[in-house]
Amino acid sequence: MKLKTRLNGKTFEFRDIKDVLAKANEPKSADRFQGIAAGTVTERVAAKVVLSELTVGDLTENPTIPYEQDEVTRVNIDGLNKRAYEAKKSMTLGELREWILDYNTTSDDLQRASRAFTGEVVAGVAKLMSAMDLVYGARKIHNVTRCNTTIGIPGTLSYRCQTNSSTDDPEGILVGVMEGVSYGSGDACIGINPVEDNVESTRRIADAIYGFMDKFSIPTQCVVLSHMTTQMKAVEQGAPLHMIFQSIAGTQTANENFGVNRKLVEEAYQLALSYALGAGPNLLYFETGQGSEVSIGADHGVDEMTLEARTYGFGRYFRPFMVNNVSGFIGPETLYDGKEMIRANLEDHFMGKLIGLPMGMAPCYTNHTSIDQEDQEMATMLLNMAGANYYMGVPVGDDVMLSYQDTSFHDDVALRELSGRLPAPEFHRWMIKMGLMDEKGRLTSRAGDGSIFMK
Repeated sequence: MKLKTRLNGKTFEFRDIKDVLAKANEPKSADRFQGIAAGTVTERVAAKVVLSELTVGDLTENPTIPYEQDEVTRVNIDGLNKRAYEAKKSMTLGELREWILDYNTTSDDLQRASRAFTGEVVAGVAKLMSAMDLVYGARKIHNVTRCNTTIGIPGTLSYRCQTNSSTDDPEGILVGVMEGVSYGSGDACIGINPVEDNVESTRRIADAIYGFMDKFSIPTQCVVLSHMTTQMKAVEQGAPLHMIFQSIAGTQTANENFGVNRKLVEEAYQLALSYALGAGPNLLYFETGQGSEVSIGADHGVDEMTLEARTYGFGRYFRPFMVNNVSGFIGPETLYDGKEMIRANLEDHFMGKLIGLPMGMAPCYTNHTSIDQEDQEMATMLLNMAGANYYMGVPVGDDVMLSYQDTSFHDDVALRELSGRLPAPEFHRWMIKMGLMDEKGRLTSRAGDGSIFMK
């Protein structure tokens, strides 16, 4: 395994694969903060040269955190399909990049290969790609999942209707939901982040949303994003949740900080099979984002992009209905500006799709960064071109509880129009029945008026 190269009359030698992956990464503030980033552009290019000559087998057999020490590593490797891995293990990452981008490599080819790769492999190949490569590669991949609705079907674009309340007020939440669904937002799910992480608040919010869904026969999923253990208790006590949510990360240490591990997620899935209201077979929802590990000191010296890819290898094992990425949510200590945020989102979307996940995106930002609305909209449009499964739908794009900026109901409409994509088929039929949308996906004059659900 060769870890050095000569470039511009200088020899560059790297300590190990972890060092190569970090140095090959495009500029990110978390890597600079950790002291693992390339010192010069030339060193970054040298790392990419070395990386391009390593094989799929090299990165799989030399994970950034040893198998014996880390559960996320074990789940990444245990989740491989041995036959698919053997077919790809001798390919260099440079060859893998060319194969992914080859016009003759189909969506079916990429889906069959997804379980040949660990997080380190998909991160490595993404580091060799330009922005256009990441868009083109991701656009070819379609990972379809089903709970009550079906998301990820080619030609569709879905949304999570997220109408949070700063006081967990069910009435205020429902007013926002009414407006959101009237715009066609909510076919991925109606998902609320509670202020209070307890069974009572979780159940109160779920009861309100389910009552509204039931009254108007809305085909979607209800989820309240309290901790997984809170949701499990709530479901056991009769809360009408359709699936179970959890934030996950790319190291065992970070997941322990989140209060989650493989055993708990497996228990949650089994509980959802027995008690949750989703038809399935996909009954879990994960949220991720570059930088979560370094923000809590649980990165083990691994770059944030590789850690994010390892997170996807962990999540893949549980066949989730939804995965959404919120790189940009933490702040300038992980992604400093709009350029870093846009690049991270394109990387994450591509890596998640390549490893087999149903990727939704939230190219978001908080008000204490130098990222602005223009950056956010550019990321959103590029990800739409790349075929993201779904986005958020937040009233006027400003979450009053989480204090961050995301896509609005109006953005949702515009993105569907720009790409000619329809809602999930079950939800689209309901929109037509309610007189809110026509068969071609165009909103009617009745759309955008949440008060129709109050009459």
